[in-house]
Amino acid sequence: MDTQNPSAPTRVRSRIADHDHPNRGGLIHDNSRHTARFTVIGNHLAQHADLSLLAIGLGTHIQSLPRGARIDIKSLAARFPEGVTRIAAALRELEKHGYLRRVRERVPGGRIVTRTISCNQPSRAREANEPRPRRAPVARPKALPAVPTPVTSALLHPATDLLADLRRHDTRLLLSATDTAHLAPGVAAWLERDVSPAEVRRALIDGLPTEPLHRPAALLAHRLTTHLPPPPPFSPPTPPPPVRHPLRNCDNCDRAFRAPEPGRCRDCSSGGRLV
Repeated sequence: MDTQNPSAPTRVRSRIADHDHPNRGGLIHDNSRHTARFTVIGNHLAQHADLSLLAIGLGTHIQSLPRGARIDIKSLAARFPEGVTRIAAALRELEKHGYLRRVRERVPGGRIVTRTISCNQPSRAREANEPRPRRAPVARPKALPAVPTPVTSALLHPATDLLADLRRHDTRLLLSATDTAHLAPGVAAWLERDVSPAEVRRALIDGLPTEPLHRPAALLAHRLTTHLPPPPPFSPPTPPPPVRHPLRNCDNCDRAFRAPEPGRCRDCSSGGRLV
């Protein structure tokens, strides 16, 4: 009976952890659930590392007040014993860390008043106060230079075909539909001046620079305008050939004459000849 059990513990361990033992002191909460007249306060305010205890308490008090309550320095000093100086300093702390915003507004009648805005999320308050970064303006491409205008639209279709075919001669001249629609009237103006499609093509692609073309449509528009040939020389219209009527035999004298319809010759019609 005097033999000890080597597997038995030397002493009984406490069922309470060391850091939770009541003899060590510390905070114990005895909480009841609120169902009315309560305010939710964030731990970022209640446990703020940089705010004074007065600022934390004043911020908590302000967040518990209803909308429209007076929280100017004089009203708060009349409510609490800390005095005007300490309350003003606490308000500045709350404003510095984003829990308060003060806005000056002009009311009807011309008077300027200061409104205080309480923020329960200081990060949102800072975002509201910080100016939003301006977006860099998007660089829009410059408009293409103007091109000559044709007299009629009859040659727009062959002009469009000519422009679409340029990429077969130089791959850098692959034009968009918008650029082609802009350049087609200029090509049509050349075709109206008795310039053949092959001559227009040579005027557009001969002597192009060897480096990459950033805006080929702008270069083509420049060439269409600056190299536009003069109109062809004026030539009077050729008169139509005279009309030759068929030969006919006169109904009176049987003489041959030219006339559009059968009948009498000129002499018989005028009474100058009788048979």
